[in-house]
Amino acid sequence: MSSASAQRGPVVAVSSNKGGVGKTTLATNLAIYTRALREDLPVLIVGLDDQGTLDRMFALRDVRPADGNLKHAWAERSLASAAQLGQYGVHFVPSPPDVALLKARAGDPRTLARILEHTAWQGLVILDTKSDLESLTQNAYCAADRILVPVADWSSLEEAEKIFALLERLGVGGARARIVFTLVDRRSRIGGGEGPTLYGRLRDEVRRRGWTYYKTPLSRSPRVEALNSANRMPLSILHHAKGTEVHAQLRELTLELLGDLGISDRLDLTPPGSELEEPADELWGAPAREVATRAATGAVRWVASWRR
Repeated sequence: MSSASAQRGPVVAVSSNKGGVGKTTLATNLAIYTRALREDLPVLIVGLDDQGTLDRMFALRDVRPADGNLKHAWAERSLASAAQLGQYGVHFVPSPPDVALLKARAGDPRTLARILEHTAWQGLVILDTKSDLESLTQNAYCAADRILVPVADWSSLEEAEKIFALLERLGVGGARARIVFTLVDRRSRIGGGEGPTLYGRLRDEVRRRGWTYYKTPLSRSPRVEALNSANRMPLSILHHAKGTEVHAQLRELTLELLGDLGISDRLDLTPPGSELEEPADELWGAPAREVATRAATGAVRWVASWRR
């Protein structure tokens, strides 16, 4: 393992090839909640599309033509020069003006993984993918240690099947993926008032298919929807949706993610072989209740050598 590889922190991709499931809302707010819960942990978010949502949400000033963006970072094989400190203490890489050329350079699905190894960001990296399964999304899958797949309805669940199939074809495997239930409305029932809830049916089907999921769902909230659409700059749930159910849920989900990654207490980037006591596969194979208990005590740590 290279010295750069030994120093890279965990990478999380948030991905769905179906729009309207709260993918970018999930990615951006996980970044914000992580910074609030772990002030010592640098967080970098990277958008793999050209919609500019991350720029509008995090930029402290208007992005200038001279600023580096993801296209420049890709050419330089490092995100370091393009990353900017943004709102909420979250770093971000400005979006490219057009992803078409970038996709053409992303034919090798391992390119982004090498870029991240070279960047050696000593904190959490969150990748917000485009709503497709094309080359940049495949790069995110190959680079990520966890792939969060939002599921809001039956259609997005069926689309998630395509993601799991692609992960197998890429040699990544589905073990890195985690289903996140989004836009949950517990009042929505199948077949009328006495039928099962849609959320319950989706969760049962995810279990039947053997997919791992996070236990904390995110509820649908008109107030949160307004945060994303009422202004040019999307607003954070942490700061602008206090008192809503999803405000508390995102905190629990963030803690669940950090515990899964082993960084709920502190980030350990100790090179392999020095002062490591825990076996490399302990977190991955631990029962959910054990992981939750250890995460709550801060006993689980991220160890770089656990990667592939």
